[in-house]
Order: sequence, then C-alpha cells, then structure tokens
Amino acid sequence: MERPPSPERLGRPAARRLFSEIFGTFLLVLAGAGAGVVGVVSHGAISRSAAVVAPGLTVMAVILFMGAVSGAHLNPAVTIAFALRHDFPWRRVPGYVVAQLAGGLLACLFLRALFGTAGKLGATVPGRGVADWKAALVELAHTVGLISTILGTASRAQNVGPLSAVGVGGYIALAGLWSSPISGAAMNPVRSIAPDVVLGRFAHVWLYVAAPFAAAFIAAAFAWILRGEGGDVGGATAARGILNG
Repeated sequence: MERPPSPERLGRPAARRLFSEIFGTFLLVLAGAGAGVVGVVSHGAISRSAAVVAPGLTVMAVILFMGAVSGAHLNPAVTIAFALRHDFPWRRVPGYVVAQLAGGLLACLFLRALFGTAGKLGATVPGRGVADWKAALVELAHTVGLISTILGTASRAQNVGPLSAVGVGGYIALAGLWSSPISGAAMNPVRSIAPDVVLGRFAHVWLYVAAPFAAAFIAAAFAWILRGEGGDVGGATAARGILNG
C-alpha cells in the first residue's frame, strides 16, 4: 500500500507556491509602480508607452519562468476567477491573496526606501477631470478582458501552453496603451492597494478594488457561456502549477 505523503512533503510545495506569488507580484508591482517613480526621478525619461508596456512584459516573463510553480496568478482577481471556474481550490485562495499583497507591499516599500514618495509611488488614480465612476467602468471592462484572456488560454479547448504568457502580457500592454490616461490601467487590486497603503492615501482605492473583483465574476460567467464548466485538466494545471500537494 502506498504511504500517504508526510506533512513535510506537503508543506514544501505549498511554501514554494506562496513564495512564487510573493516574488512574482513583487516583480509586477516593481515594474508597474516603479515606472511612474522612475519617470519622475529621471525627469520624464520613461514615456507613457514604456510605463504601460513594462508590466505586460514582466507578467510575460514571470509566467514563463515560474508559472509551473504556482500558476503565476499575481492578482487576487485572477485567483478568485480560477476558483470560480473550479480550476483552483478555494482553500488556497486566502494564502495566495495574502502572498500577493505581501509582494506588492514589499515592492512599494523598496521603491520608497530608494526614492522616497517620488511619483506618489506609482499610485493609480483617475486621469485629470475623469470621474471615479468612469474610471471604475474602464477598469471593469479591461479587467474582464484580462481575466477572460487568462481563463481562455488556460482552458482545455484553447490551451496554448507557454504562448499563454504572450497573450496575457500582450493584453496588459495593449489595455494600458489606450486606457492608462483614464484609469491608470491597474487591472489588479494589489497594484493599486500597495502604493496607497504605503502612502496612507485611500481616496480612490475603492474603484481599484471593486472593479477587478466584479470583473472576476463577470469573466467567469463569460467563460461558462463560451466553454461550459471549468475544472478541466488544462485549466487546473495552468491555475495550480505542476507541484504536487
């Protein structure tokens, strides 16, 4: 009879998954928030195009180099969407969300230690003259698109393996190119919460939390309409990585 895995063996994959989410989210927020900070410090050397493409390329790289460890969610809305699709166990959701928040906060604390509060630590805010509700709707729309891209490329019907990183990174860059002047194109609650927490400023944080989480439910519903129930091998592998335990 096969012996059950020891608690130690079960704990190692779990720790690796959480470390992966911390590290990956750190890199994502460092690129996203850091572009705004360095843009100010360098007196405009970072263009808007570069600032919105950098997070997309970072996500692409992170998915490629450690997606097999944790699924490289890097975003609480993505984690919840995978859980809604039955591709990811709900019992792991709290740990992933805490790990993502920790990674984002560490990135912003790192930027503050280096550059102070330059560029408001890359905080995402609505564009000048843009009402919060308009920014919220833009965030909702393109986060639905982002999560739909993630769920779609992870499904059994359209699993494209490592090329999913290109689709996800490309979507982030393209969404940012057209919408960053309106909402900042966060598409990720942690990307917005982390600088606000470090700065202690929360005037607009509600929209950057409400819109992505609403988008997770909408995208999961759209995925059900397009492909039926989740939980297939391709989606589960993409969401959980390939570690056992």
